[in-house]
Amino acid sequence: MSFHFNNPYLSTRLPVFARNIVSTSHPLAAQAGLRLLGQGGNAVDAAIAAAAVLTIVEPVSCGLGSDAFCILWDGQQLHGLNASGRAPQAWTPEYFLRKYGNDATQPPKRGIDSVTVPGAVSSWVALSERFGKLPFEDLMQPAIEIAERGFLLSVVVQEKWAAPVEELRVQPGFEQAFLPRGRAPAVGELFQFPAAAKGLRAIGKTKGQAFYGGEIAHAVQRFSQAQGGALMASDFEAYQAEWVTPISMDYRGHTLHEIPPNGQGIAALIALGILDNFDLGALQRDGVDSQHLQIEAMKLAFADVYRYVADPQSMEVTAAQMLDKSYLKERAKLIDMKRAQDFKAG
Repeated sequence: MSFHFNNPYLSTRLPVFARNIVSTSHPLAAQAGLRLLGQGGNAVDAAIAAAAVLTIVEPVSCGLGSDAFCILWDGQQLHGLNASGRAPQAWTPEYFLRKYGNDATQPPKRGIDSVTVPGAVSSWVALSERFGKLPFEDLMQPAIEIAERGFLLSVVVQEKWAAPVEELRVQPGFEQAFLPRGRAPAVGELFQFPAAAKGLRAIGKTKGQAFYGGEIAHAVQRFSQAQGGALMASDFEAYQAEWVTPISMDYRGHTLHEIPPNGQGIAALIALGILDNFDLGALQRDGVDSQHLQIEAMKLAFADVYRYVADPQSMEVTAAQMLDKSYLKERAKLIDMKRAQDFKAG
């Protein structure tokens, strides 16, 4: 592999080359990944351990209630994993009409009726079973230790933690879990999360069964029922992450891969397919015309994504149709280099 250091974008960081590299948004998560590599684990083990730590050190960004997507190269082929959340069985148009009236055009953004079955834990288990080397329980250990002993909040994490407090403190359980002194922890303040450690320990010992069919699933059901929600333990029991074939787009000698719908990564592929009809390289790098083309291509892509991307079983068109080169060529003709536009779906 060759490396080129003529990057046109300024950076304050220098590259460090090593036998193993773990890149995350938090140093404690990166340390967890390196720790698992040092114990004989592979990249999948390291990624799962790092992800588990992020649920502790960045809980308002990356909690156990998250979804997950993964594209993995095993040395021979790509594998895609879709662990996005599925809706509770009881969610029907009639359910929302009965509960929220005729004005309910979409589920609420907050509260129990905005929550689908979390897929992240299922993705950890699926990846570990198929590609991991170490026992699943070992992968949870760094996160458990950090949750029990606590960690000091960094500036960025504290800002993200504090930003939604006034909006979220009214949500049942939020203040108890994340505002131990009635406020967001301060920069440099120790935060301990023993309840999360207990949950991760149960997840590790049962390879996720406690989350999807045991004590955690039933605790979620009790909470959901207390809030008048429809999320049941049976919804958790029925959940399973899905292995999928990645979709791709060739662009000027490179191939970009994405998870197929219901993931929205197809938007990037659509935009590249549109841009392939222009000589982007002839334009000034990051110049007005170059940026205009890229922005308009993404707007065209999102117009289709917002209109058509859904549960694959319910989509009106296929991913292949959305990526058809002749179709994207016609979409590219809609771009006007003299003005920005508000595009409709094709």
